[in-house]
Parts: sequence; structure tokens; C-alpha cells
Amino acid sequence: MTPPLSYLEFHALFILPPIFLLGWLAHRRSGAWWGRRPLSGLGIILVLAVVYTTPWDNLLIDVGVWWYGDGVVVATIWHAPVGEYLFFVLQPILTAFFLFLFPTSHDLSLRIPASHRFLGAVGGLGLGAVGWFLLGSSSTFYMGAILLWAGPILAIQWAFGLTYLWRVRRRVALAILVPSVYLWIVDRIAIGMGIWVISEEYTTGYTLFGLPIEEATFFLVTNIFVVQGIVLYMWLLDRASDVPALAGALERTPVAFDAR
Repeated sequence: MTPPLSYLEFHALFILPPIFLLGWLAHRRSGAWWGRRPLSGLGIILVLAVVYTTPWDNLLIDVGVWWYGDGVVVATIWHAPVGEYLFFVLQPILTAFFLFLFPTSHDLSLRIPASHRFLGAVGGLGLGAVGWFLLGSSSTFYMGAILLWAGPILAIQWAFGLTYLWRVRRRVALAILVPSVYLWIVDRIAIGMGIWVISEEYTTGYTLFGLPIEEATFFLVTNIFVVQGIVLYMWLLDRASDVPALAGALERTPVAFDAR
């Protein structure tokens, strides 16, 4: 049976409208993050998302962790459809625009304790190690692939700014959870329509209201990447005086990071 929507039509119906709405609200709302500083942070995240996700995503498609319904794919690059690459870009934009509505900052120096950096690095790498272990069973393969892939990024982010993220944890949690819940809902709709199909062989069978727990974990983890990455980037720019080289660079290019 052919799904009622193609992958691109799915984006047009479920992903683009909230992006336009959130972007408009962030642009109009007084006090929201907007302008070159937050948008340059988003740009960096988009580049990293495409570069880091592309080989991982294509590998899992090739293994057969998921596949796509008849007629939903317009074109394929490597093993992934064009719509998949669009998701690498559109999801971070959606999540970032929601984050921009609730800007967060705290007057904390970049010079956080070394023990906090160590704890953050160990936490991220430990998560990756759990993922490596889970790869050993077919039923936990997808979850293991997610955690192994996520571990290094979380280790870097937490080693750099675990202390700061903890100080602003409420806003960070809000910015992560709301877009994640929305994406969980639309992912469940897409699976129900047959736009993409998740393999039973490579998943545990546990679901969250019908959504495979692995899919829920994926969207949660990727939104953590986006929110933490932008929050830490803005913290870095706000505390540029803590790093003489960075402060000097910003002074030489005052227009590049002008705030709204």
C-alpha cells in the first residue's frame, strides 16, 4: 500500500509550518535571540549535523534498521533519500527557533573546575561505551548505534560546559523537551502512514505510545545536541573577555556578532 504522503510532502505539512511560525515569533518577540550571533551558532550546528549524521544514517539504512514506503522517496543520495538530508537541516532549525524564544544566560566564567570537565567527558564517553555494548545484540542494535554515535558529542559539550548547562538547566530542558515531544508525535504519524518503517529485528520492541523507544531516544539526543550546542556557543560569545585571543578577534570584527 502506498503511503498517503511522500517524504517531501511530510516535511511540507509537519515540519515547515512550525519552523516558519517559530521563526516569525522569534524575530518579532522582544528579548528573543535573533540576529547574527544566534543564527551563526545555528549555522555551525547545521554544518556539523549534516557532516556527522550522514555516514551514520546511511550505514543504518544499508544495514536495514529502517526503510521507506513505496513511492515516498523522490531521489536518493548514497543510501538515504533527499528528504532524510532535509531532516538533518530542518530539525535543528525547528528546535533552535523554539530555543530562541526562551533565551538563557548566566554570569558564569568559562574557567569551570577541571573536575566538572572530567565528569562531563566521562559521562558522555560512558554513554558511548554503553552503546558499544548494546551493538552486540540485534534487538538492541539501533539503540546501541544511537548511544555510541551520541557519546562523543555529549562528551565534548559536557566537558566544555557541564557547569554552565546545569546553571541554566530549566530553560535548556524546556527547549529540548517541547520540540522532542512534537517530533515524537509527527514521527509516530509518519510510521503509522508507512512513510518509513522501523525494523523489528534491530529494535527492542518497547514503545512510547506506539513510537519505538529508539526513535524517541534519537530525537531526544539530537535535540540535546542542538540546544546545548547553541547555548554553549552563546555563553562563549558572552564571556569572550575570559579568553584574550577570542576577545581580541571580536574587537577586530565588531559587526560580525552584533546582538539584536
